[in-house]
Amino acid sequence: VQLQASGGGLVQAGGSLRLSCSASGSASSINVMEWYRQAPGKQREFVAYINKVGTTNYADSVKGRFTISRDNAKNTMYLQMNSLKPEDTAVYYCNARTLLYNIWGQGTQVTVSS
Repeated sequence: VQLQASGGGLVQAGGSLRLSCSASGSASSINVMEWYRQAPGKQREFVAYINKVGTTNYADSVKGRFTISRDNAKNTMYLQMNSLKPEDTAVYYCNARTLLYNIWGQGTQVTVSS
């Protein structure tokens, strides 16, 4: 399985962005998909989770502002980010877990200006 993240960019505070993460290869084996982020000088942190049946979970810092979704037919996961804050600035990474593997995509930069 390979993951390709896209959709990052520069946005003003209060704005919105939608990130996408497309899976290729044996994408049907993916059970869980997640978004993580890493701000400069900080550790990578969990953002959101979605499993194959659509159960979701969010970090407290993004609850009510971010929405994770998944289109299993397109093997793609999304992260709709609304009401963005400067503290959301980070490189966002997608992650996929199968029974055997934990796969990371390359990051996509999100920059929120104040």
